[in-house]
Formats: sequence, structure tokens, C-alpha cells
Amino acid sequence: MPSGTLYIVATPIGNLEDITLRALRILKTVDLIAAEDTRRTRKLLTHYDIATPLTSYHDHSESTKAPALVETLLAGKNMALVSDAGTPCISDPGYRLVKSAAEVDIPIVPVPGPSMLTALMSVGGLPTDRFAFEGFLPAKPAQRQRALRELCHEERPLIFYESPHRLLRTLADLEQIFGDRRVVVGRELTKQFEEILRGPVSVVLSAFHNRPVKGEVALVVEGWDGKEEGAPQQSAAELMQRLLADGVSLKEAARAVSEACQLPKRDAYALGVKIKVGARMDNHG
Repeated sequence: MPSGTLYIVATPIGNLEDITLRALRILKTVDLIAAEDTRRTRKLLTHYDIATPLTSYHDHSESTKAPALVETLLAGKNMALVSDAGTPCISDPGYRLVKSAAEVDIPIVPVPGPSMLTALMSVGGLPTDRFAFEGFLPAKPAQRQRALRELCHEERPLIFYESPHRLLRTLADLEQIFGDRRVVVGRELTKQFEEILRGPVSVVLSAFHNRPVKGEVALVVEGWDGKEEGAPQQSAAELMQRLLADGVSLKEAARAVSEACQLPKRDAYALGVKIKVGARMDNHG
């Protein structure tokens, strides 16, 4: 018996009208839809009167669910993979399923469509002939700052996904490490309260102060032009104080200061100890 086909189907990132006729046909005719969140996908299917059965397939079930889905495909069933929004496998679940299906020669067909990445790049006003997608930055401050320092001299525009509650901290880190480069922030793209802000990072950061940031966020950063000296350099002591105030461990903070300020690790650690002791004395003074 020939195997079924696995369709990788892009779905709307917000506006339900942003779906192709081909995607609707595939979702109606496959035997099963594997969805990152069945509740969210069911809203889409109900909107278009599609009754295809759903099964869940998300980050926490990928390793155990992929083999079972491959067996379903090998039994001759056609299947569509969808994520919560946009194109599956782009910072979303799907890699293990696609890899496993390819290893046993199951046909895999892309059904292209919406993507927050390409949507924001198309309206950002920064060069689009080449760019680098970096997905989500690390959540922990020291790790995020280290990742940004490694990207500081990347000449291509950089695009990141970010959670709304970390956006201000990420913009502040960008200003500190990259300098006042141009950025584009897209929030709630294609939805009712869509917002796109362009300008120097300091201006965009100011625009978000004193108001909550909600919804899905993507961020484009201008590439290094090869001329600037880089970000305004803070002293080792200033950086150490900031990291410790953010709750970063002394060991991790010392490593970050060592890399950023080109200090021996032992000197950075000693500086951190000195600052922590001084803070204790101030608190008890």
C-alpha cells in the first residue's frame, strides 16, 4: 500500500481571511490534521465549516507523537500539519515529524502562506535582499546579552521573535550592545490592534514605556554598517551592577562581564564580590 502524504500547511497569523484556497482544500480533504493547539485550530476550521478530525502535536508531545503519526501516514492516510499560527516548523513544532517522515520516504508537500517573519520584513523598510532569522533570544538576561554581543557585527538585518513581557528588556539590551540602530517592532500583525513601530531603538523603547505590551511580537534590527564603533560601552562595574540587580548569579555575571569588557574572569568575579559586599554594607548602614 502506498503511504499517505504529509502536508505542511500555513495558517493565518491573525486575520482569518489570510488563508489560501489551496490550504482550505487540503484541510478539508486530508484524513487527519495534526495541530499545535487543537482549540485554536478548531476555531479556524469552524469558521470555514471544515470537519476533519484533529489530533494534538506540540512541543511537549513531539518526541512521543511523531512515531505514531508516521505510522498513520505509512498506513496510507493523508495528514496536514498546522501550528497555532503561520508556517509550521518555523520556531514551531514539526521538525521531528518532518524528519521522521522523510527518513521513510513519505511524500512531504509544503502549502505556503502566512508567516510573521516575512510579514514584518515586507513592511519594515530595512533591506530585505538578505537577512538572518534568529528565532527567540534567551530569556535569562546574561545569556540574552551574550547572544546579542555575538551578533553585534552581523551585517545582515536580524529578525527575532519575542514575548511581550520581555520586549522592553530586549530593546534596552539592544541599545546598550548595538547602539542606537534602527529597529522595527511588529505587534499583533494582521489583527485588529496591529502596531508597527520604526525608528532608532531609543525612540521605539520610549514609545513602549508606561503602557503594557500585549500580543505576538516580532523585531527587526538594522545590520551593522561596518563604520560605527559599536554600542556605547558601559564600565565593567556598571554592567556588573546591572546584571546582579537583574538577579543574575555572580558566576554568570562574572562570565558576561569578562566577555563584554575583556577582563580576566577572576577579576570580573572579584569585582562582583566587591559590589555585593558594598551593597550589603549599604543595606545595613
